[in-house]
Amino acid sequence: METIDPALLLSAYAQGLFPMADAADDPSVHWVEPRLRAILPLDGFHLSRSLKKIIVGERFHVTTDRAFADMVALCAEPADDRPTTWINPVIKASYDRLFRLGHAHSVECWQRGELVGGLYGVTLGRAFFGESMVSRARDASKVALAHLVARLRAGGWRLLDCQFITPHLASLGAIEIPQRDYLARLYSVLSGGGADGAALGAGAGVSGVPSPPFVAGDWGALDALSAAALGAERATGSPPGYVIAQLLTNTS
Repeated sequence: METIDPALLLSAYAQGLFPMADAADDPSVHWVEPRLRAILPLDGFHLSRSLKKIIVGERFHVTTDRAFADMVALCAEPADDRPTTWINPVIKASYDRLFRLGHAHSVECWQRGELVGGLYGVTLGRAFFGESMVSRARDASKVALAHLVARLRAGGWRLLDCQFITPHLASLGAIEIPQRDYLARLYSVLSGGGADGAALGAGAGVSGVPSPPFVAGDWGALDALSAAALGAERATGSPPGYVIAQLLTNTS
């Protein structure tokens, strides 16, 4: 199966680009750089009372990286509100390679042993690039995004890229900014700064693009916090819902 070279793919993300196909059966991909970019500030996730109740009540069993390929496949499936997607075989194979290299992750929501929603994305340094999310049960994608934000906050990430704004994402706290402002934030994060578009540090490379290696976020930090608080018996499962809610409501 043809794939995009992982180094090329990560280099594109570091410059604000990402690949898409025109349709799931399109054999080719093209690079996208939106003029307006959606991000979700990690301290700005909107946790409504109803969503908090669902999370704390643990309607879904949430896991990470347990079924990455299945998660991508579920996102690629047509649905009534999305008859086709941009996830073609090249995209699937390329992101599976990134996952095996530790540069992609998934968050999965399960009910009665069935995968009913979630998301996946790419990680580079302390930036996380959300690629796609899906619900096959009501509120599954919201819960997955809440778990992702909590995990990113616990692990020291500074930027969550959502690519394109939608009413669904906006209701959860996503905002839209010009691409030039997005690039300033991205370069600052990859250079070791914050996500506020501060001046680039010493790691900036040609044309302002930071050069690797990048300081990485800790994907397992949330699991370590949960294990420390609850004991080893919970360490292999998802953190309890009240831990997620606490992380999302603590903005200090």
